[in-house]
Amino acid sequence: MNLEEADCAVDVVIVGAGPVGLMCACLAQLCGLRTVVLDQSDGPLQVGRADALNARSLQLLEIVGLFKELYPLGKTCNTSSVWAAGQFISRQSSWWDELEGCEHKHFLMLGQSYLEKLLDAKLRETGAGVRRHATVTDIELVEDSSDGPDGMEGSDGDAGCITRLSCGESIRSKYVIGADGSRSFVRQHFEVPFEIVRPQLVWAVVDGVIDSDFPKVPEIIVFQSETSDVAWVPREGDLDRFYVRMDTKEFTLDQAIEKINRAMQPHTLRFKDIVWFSQFSVKESVAEHFSVQNRIFLAGDACHIHSVNGGQGLNTGLGDAFNLMWKLNGVINFGLPPEFLRSYEEERKPVALSVVGTSGELVRSTQDSQAGTHAQDYVEIVRKRAGNITGMGIRYGESGLRGTRLHDFEIHEGTSKTRIYSLLNYTQFTLLVFSGAGDRGDLANGAELKAALGLPEFIRVVQISADNSRGGYWAENSPYLNQAVLVRPDSYIESVTPLHEMESIS
Repeated sequence: MNLEEADCAVDVVIVGAGPVGLMCACLAQLCGLRTVVLDQSDGPLQVGRADALNARSLQLLEIVGLFKELYPLGKTCNTSSVWAAGQFISRQSSWWDELEGCEHKHFLMLGQSYLEKLLDAKLRETGAGVRRHATVTDIELVEDSSDGPDGMEGSDGDAGCITRLSCGESIRSKYVIGADGSRSFVRQHFEVPFEIVRPQLVWAVVDGVIDSDFPKVPEIIVFQSETSDVAWVPREGDLDRFYVRMDTKEFTLDQAIEKINRAMQPHTLRFKDIVWFSQFSVKESVAEHFSVQNRIFLAGDACHIHSVNGGQGLNTGLGDAFNLMWKLNGVINFGLPPEFLRSYEEERKPVALSVVGTSGELVRSTQDSQAGTHAQDYVEIVRKRAGNITGMGIRYGESGLRGTRLHDFEIHEGTSKTRIYSLLNYTQFTLLVFSGAGDRGDLANGAELKAALGLPEFIRVVQISADNSRGGYWAENSPYLNQAVLVRPDSYIESVTPLHEMESIS
């Protein structure tokens, strides 16, 4: 079958309607890309799975206008405490205090289902709702007729993919994203190596409404008993979550609750209502490749899996989505060369490897401690690995400001206050020009400056002065004064240029 014989055509087929697939689709809709999301499920997740959004994810949600709807639903949490034999040992939050350019110095404790339901509703509103009960049976790559003799891709031409469904339908697209979880059909279909390591660690997870005489506060609590094998995580509303290391696949809910009470002694706890009970064994892997021929891309659990310790799974997957979709937009809508898409794997695979290292160190500390200080060891690892866990230490580059996240800080428009992230736009690059008082007064607005510099369509310009003398946006304490900062759609810095060298920006 060739592309013309397919039943319908879109820019991107997304396999999997978990949070990563749904986020990819929503970002694509913002960019004006045509998508179809395929999933075998009945609807969005109702309970269970991931339980927190980290500080970086909250920043990214602000860029695309989802923050205000989600934030009031959750519970903020930025401290961890250690207890042993009913006694308080320590409380830590220094890793949050030390973050620079971060407005939300906490996790938002909120079940994955809330994010999925919101994203699912947004897609339905735009007429791009998920195709449910859809099973993919085959994905075929169709060669580009404009390929050169060296095998490198030319323009899009007739290149693309054909995705076939069990119902007999076929969909042609320019790209396919496999966001279909750890057992990814897309990854397996294209035989991408995914060597799984299975430490002998099995956990129970229990969500419910509790009754306890423990002096509860909204923080993450690690109990240090014979091992650090029980963690108490606050959740939205009246819910609480418990992670309990069981180390056997055969256990009951009652046995998990018994272990919780043993760790909490002399305090006790009972569940008034159980919302979700499950078990998971720790698995670790990173796919050898995150893309196939620059047409098929893997995101989220389809290309990296690890333990839940550190709350990084959902957040890393969202980072994949935000990194990938603006690049597809650049190639499809703004003429960036197809080989630019290679930067997705180049940037995200090292992040995945680092996250797996962090979660692996955390989960192994619950089992191995020479001094018997499992819980204290765990919290110290959190401090050491805070860049991954908060998401604020992720960067794409070894030195300098290039590849670092844009710092968040307060700005003004006249007498109104807002923050710099409110000025970013996921569909374009943003050139932020931070001038001193009265600088470049000959250029009254961003449009004139953009024209003077000859910038392309996909770069918008925002001028920010050091005071209110010129009107418009201004900031008293900008960390980028007298510099032009080119910010990628995912709010990482592409380049920084001193103002006196601005004529060289292109």
